[in-house]
Amino acid sequence: MQLNTKDEIYSAMVVYGLLTYENGCVSIPNKELKDSFANTMKKEKSLGYIYNLARESIKMVNATLAGDIKTMAEILKFAHDTESPIFSYNSEIELSAVVNLVYLAARNEYRVEREDKAGEGYVDFIFYPECKSADAFILELKIDSTPEEAIQQIRDKNYVLRFKGKLGEKPKYTGKVLAVGISYDKKTKVHS
Repeated sequence: MQLNTKDEIYSAMVVYGLLTYENGCVSIPNKELKDSFANTMKKEKSLGYIYNLARESIKMVNATLAGDIKTMAEILKFAHDTESPIFSYNSEIELSAVVNLVYLAARNEYRVEREDKAGEGYVDFIFYPECKSADAFILELKIDSTPEEAIQQIRDKNYVLRFKGKLGEKPKYTGKVLAVGISYDKKTKVHS
């Protein structure tokens, strides 16, 4: 079979069960294929942008779990500078988009939720580990503030309750939960 166009390739992948097609959306049908796809993204240098994004994203997740704030700030600044349009650069929405991008690799081992109800408010990002023994983390974003204020908000609003489950349920997660505060200063363009 000779496949010459993107549509022909996608069609063949659907026929062979490598992709599913439903309601106009193409998706990877199961965890094994998703894992295989993710591994290809991380190893295949010919994929260019996707390969580099996957590598940087893995560095970001590892830096976060290790508390390496210098590496985190460098990756955030580079992604923000290279991916964000100048007209929306200073908004929290744009910073959120950049955070989504730099934590792309986290989706291999975490269920990532945005604006999730937690404790006494809504947390910007919450990372639920697939492996219950892994570290979970809560990420709060602040513009023209400090990471310490973001972490204080995580504490004050008791976002960690989200991991304890509802009344009468078993806790969803019993491991360590990291509080991660990310701030961006509009004037100095510094990420902390």
